[in-house]
Amino acid sequence: MSEKRGISPLLLLPPVIFAGLAALFFIGMTRDDPDALPSMLVGKPAPALVLSDLGGAAPFTAETLRDGQVKLVNFWASWCAPCREEHPDLKALAEAGVPIYGINYKDDPVKARRFLDELGDPFAAIGADPSGRTAIEWGVYGVPETFVLDGNGTVLLRHPGPLTPEIVEATIRPAMESAAQ
Repeated sequence: MSEKRGISPLLLLPPVIFAGLAALFFIGMTRDDPDALPSMLVGKPAPALVLSDLGGAAPFTAETLRDGQVKLVNFWASWCAPCREEHPDLKALAEAGVPIYGINYKDDPVKARRFLDELGDPFAAIGADPSGRTAIEWGVYGVPETFVLDGNGTVLLRHPGPLTPEIVEATIRPAMESAAQ
């Protein structure tokens, strides 16, 4: 007597797992920007600021971010090599009249001031975030990160990583121009 046996369900498990992983990989590869990190802030008011002074100047406040002007908020640190790379682009934006508010992230204040003295200070105002609490509230993954805010203090765009002339022209300026209309 021969007994008919079906295919064991365990034999089907590897191909099913492979097909599922292949589908996830395909979906991931077809996203608009696979390097984009999501931001829950876009379209919402900028979070609270808990900043201390950096070199004697009073830090800016949340009210400053709602002054009616389109602006940038840039998280940076003196120990951050990409921050040094993007600094000329921040200076160029500031020289073109773009208000940039700097938040110095988990940095030694003396080293942060030295960084600005050496490379120039592009910031309309600056504050320090020594504990990283403000960065957490803003959803910062790492420095540098730049946010475009409208005049009401609403976050319109988050750009993780250093700015480059290409990013400024393709992403930052269009977001600012759209906000100004």
